[in-house]
Amino acid sequence: MWLLDRFLRGAIRTGHLRVTDTDGRVYDYGTGQGEPVHLRFVDKRAAGHIARHPALGAGEAYMRGWMVVEPPHDIRDLVLLVSAQANAANKHMEAPGVLSRTADRAAWWLDQFNHRTRASRNVRHHYDLTREFYELFLDEDRQYTMAYFADDKVRLERAQLEKKALIAAKLNLPRDADGFRVLDIGCGWGGLALYLNRHYGCEVLGVSLAPDQVKFAQERAEAAGVADKVRFELIDYRDVRGSFDRITSVGMIEHVGARHFGEYFGRTFDLLADDGVMLTHTIGRTRGPGSTDAWTRKYIFPGGYIPAMSELVGAIERTGWQVGDVEVLRFHYALTLAEWYRRTTLHAEQITKLYDAELLRMWQFYLAGAEQAFRNGNLVNFHIQSVKRQAVLPRTRDSIAREMNRLLDLEAAPQWHLALHEA
Repeated sequence: MWLLDRFLRGAIRTGHLRVTDTDGRVYDYGTGQGEPVHLRFVDKRAAGHIARHPALGAGEAYMRGWMVVEPPHDIRDLVLLVSAQANAANKHMEAPGVLSRTADRAAWWLDQFNHRTRASRNVRHHYDLTREFYELFLDEDRQYTMAYFADDKVRLERAQLEKKALIAAKLNLPRDADGFRVLDIGCGWGGLALYLNRHYGCEVLGVSLAPDQVKFAQERAEAAGVADKVRFELIDYRDVRGSFDRITSVGMIEHVGARHFGEYFGRTFDLLADDGVMLTHTIGRTRGPGSTDAWTRKYIFPGGYIPAMSELVGAIERTGWQVGDVEVLRFHYALTLAEWYRRTTLHAEQITKLYDAELLRMWQFYLAGAEQAFRNGNLVNFHIQSVKRQAVLPRTRDSIAREMNRLLDLEAAPQWHLALHEA
């Protein structure tokens, strides 16, 4: 405990953290004012594991049940308390330990080789959890990317609807897009593809490396009677053939790998028609290039990497694109993750029955850690419109807001809801 104690005494300056070791000894950190977030070690390995393995220790100790957070607080409260210290000091906070950061970064760099076989394996690692699992914490449309909270009091379902409307508006599709072809790379469970077809009449091809997602999306298209116009294929984006009028990439480039940005934008450039528009929606870093932390790399997104704007724009420019528009979306994902965490915890019993308590705790730690990175760290979301010719976009951004509002008004119309119900 001595090494962890030394670190926490220097790190926790605000708030009140209380730690009870396995021998019953109590340690207080921070101001000591107010109700403490009380962390209890229930296994003698916990403190040493956290101190010796800073990149993995806390997450693994919580997953394995070696440490618990006493009610009324939970692991999210602990993660937000600790991360707030670094935010207050305007710096990244690192735990002590003997793990070499140079060695860890080298391991991360090797992990970025996402050839086809590895890319498929990496995607399945995360997305091959059961449909029932994702239904317990996602919205009704199974949107597994940032929701758009223009008002932080709206329900997740509404915020996800606004996200889809915003993306659609930035594609600059004509209202009657019959005959237009859209490629949706990393299509998830098909919600965005079906949305675009419903509002514009366009054909959509969704591609993914997650078998159950593709199967479920196909079932949705068939149930809606649009399987002839909205198709989903289990295929690597690098193997897609044809020409498309629009391309969407939502939450996909984070899985490409830092070594493959040039390949990604080069391939999509070849797939897009000369007068087309591509919209890239991605998590991004605000402080320049970095590396994926070891815990996320091992347990959540192997092969994944969150890019800096400089990395994306550099790759875009080198592959022939022109940047048409950029938007930085701040704090929206923090609100999304907080709601996912709430729903996950609400359904803790069902998740434990589906899998086990360790997976539940792993997921809680993942969601809480991700939320803090968007709330107190340097993560945001980027929207990048890329084109081959500047003239294909409207002169001002006013058109985005107008089209987004039009789409949301359509969703609110009673006759529209009746049509959806009948479909």
